[in-house]
Amino acid sequence: MKALQSPFLRSWSRLWPLICLLLLLAAPCARAQVVDDSTKVLYGPKTTRVIYEAEVLRDSTSGTPLDTTLTKWPQARFWFHDTTFQQDLGTVGSASRPLLYQPNLELGARFGRNAFDKYARDARTVPYYDSRSPYSFFRVVQSGAGEQVFEISYSRSLKKNFSVGVAYERIASNKVLAPAKGSRDGLVEHSNLLFFGRYQNDNERYHLLFNFSNVRHRALEQGGIKPLEGENTPQDLFKYREQQVWLTQAANNEDRDELYLTQTYRLLGRGLTVYHTFDAKRQYNSFADLGLETVRASDGSLERSFFPSSFNSPTATIDRAEYRQVENTIGVLGRTKAVEYRLYARDRDASLVSQTLLTGSTTANLMLRQPVPSRLFNQFFVGGTAAFNYRTIYAVETAGEVYLLPLSGLSSSNFSPEYWFRGNVRTGPLSAEVLVNSYSPTLTQQEFIGNHYAWSHWSGNYISPATNAVDGTFDKNISTQQFTGRLQLKLPSLGLLTGQRFEASVSGVNIANLVYYGTTGAPQQLGTNRNLVIVFARHRTMLGRVGFDNQVTYTKGDNDSEGLRIPSLVTNSRVFFESYIFHKALFNQIGAEVYYQSAFRGYTYNPTAQQFYQQDHFTIGAHAIADVFFVADIKTVSIFLKIAYVNQGLNYNGYYASPFYTGYPRRLQLGVKWNFFN
Repeated sequence: MKALQSPFLRSWSRLWPLICLLLLLAAPCARAQVVDDSTKVLYGPKTTRVIYEAEVLRDSTSGTPLDTTLTKWPQARFWFHDTTFQQDLGTVGSASRPLLYQPNLELGARFGRNAFDKYARDARTVPYYDSRSPYSFFRVVQSGAGEQVFEISYSRSLKKNFSVGVAYERIASNKVLAPAKGSRDGLVEHSNLLFFGRYQNDNERYHLLFNFSNVRHRALEQGGIKPLEGENTPQDLFKYREQQVWLTQAANNEDRDELYLTQTYRLLGRGLTVYHTFDAKRQYNSFADLGLETVRASDGSLERSFFPSSFNSPTATIDRAEYRQVENTIGVLGRTKAVEYRLYARDRDASLVSQTLLTGSTTANLMLRQPVPSRLFNQFFVGGTAAFNYRTIYAVETAGEVYLLPLSGLSSSNFSPEYWFRGNVRTGPLSAEVLVNSYSPTLTQQEFIGNHYAWSHWSGNYISPATNAVDGTFDKNISTQQFTGRLQLKLPSLGLLTGQRFEASVSGVNIANLVYYGTTGAPQQLGTNRNLVIVFARHRTMLGRVGFDNQVTYTKGDNDSEGLRIPSLVTNSRVFFESYIFHKALFNQIGAEVYYQSAFRGYTYNPTAQQFYQQDHFTIGAHAIADVFFVADIKTVSIFLKIAYVNQGLNYNGYYASPFYTGYPRRLQLGVKWNFFN
């Protein structure tokens, strides 16, 4: 019977123990519901507030209500922790990067392995709950193609001013390309265990937020589609299960552990509060391929079929790196009717250790070595924010940070001050913003020593086996200047046309000394500037019971040149009809969503360093992805059914998420979210 079980049922069977655990936790509370004289349940979304660190650092703990709207629930990009549009490898849990331009506000030593950031929690945005009763929920999304997103969370107050919680998250997917015969092999396994809590004393002068997260991410790497004889065009490669791939024994493992806490203490009411933030985290990345495939050239020599020539072992690859960082931030904050401010100083201790196979290692005798000394950093930053309001006519907001002092890790001759500053002026619906920054390349861009790629841009301390010479140093910081104008309007109702909201922005961006991964897979620095004009617009409205939500981002300039690859046009449109049925017991929406992306020469992926790099031989064609959905809300339960990529076959039989990585074919998706307030 097990052999006959569908992949859909097999995936669900893994979740039932966790679902049952949640139901057991909720059952005793369900029997103890508190009701008033009219037998109405007192606890619900209105009695549960969500508190974020950003609010506490504005000396506010009132929180925000739970989001019980249905708008985002069926949309796939809101299932993960990064909701921006992303270029990925076509499957849930695969490596990804931002599709559109985003400015950088991280200074100093940074690991630079961000391919799996989309699926990892940001400790600064963990939600904390203030509820009068235990609050728990679970959400699960499952599809016939093997996609799975699951989260279960439970929190409760131990005392009036103290609450704790635990959450578990699982993200998984199966192979769409070249699975084993007769089954769907697992491709990605991601788990995240989170503990969190908050405390405040009776007079609310002291507040504490803390969380600890443990993330394990394993992704099999396939290297993309390997074209066979007769498959000469991209349209020939939409055979999914029948396609061949380059890699069959390669995998990336990423571990992330983080302990984070923020505490504040009011000295003089809301006018002066001191605060401290402690952040200790570890990120470990390991790529391994113990069965490197080779092909024989016409002269009888062996050539690599996917990777470039190896430096250490021709039969196996293991490239590892571990980054550790501890930060302590101390500052003051306060607010009055006219001004709100925050000033801080931060100390960062960081280390980076790399390992690769010893030269001559074989699959039967794997020996690791540390090719370069451990890199140690101690850095000091200062920064702050300030906001001013004048009679509600206009508001001015400023923020910035400066990396002032390399206490260790870089020689003074290599150091250039790093900074970012942002200023915003708002009056009525109009606002203008300026952002300037200057920052060094990431640690991975500075140095990577592996079996197939090797570079070092530190100050002459390593001879690259790729060039037998010292690679050139990145002696200039990357710097950008961005100017943005925004318009935000809430338009009046016109008959059946209600709830109109319109927002638009125009940005001009100048980028100097850009460091990017070139066509060889190695980082390089541009000697010329790059310029972008970015136009964004979004309109939302209701026409009776029919809702419309349309947004568009247009990027013009050097977005298809050396160093930058961005599609000119990205749009997302949504239309739905909403109503109540069953005597208003069930609220539902039925509608369609269309995502469109114009053609561009997207980045290809190097799994050994977990980096996307530039290529010039493959154009990801313009494509539209249409979904139709039904979503319903029954008291504390929300469900949706969606047919994703319903338009498959109308033009082509598929689309590309990245060069030689096809996106999912048409499939059925099911989602369930259930809140418990007792």
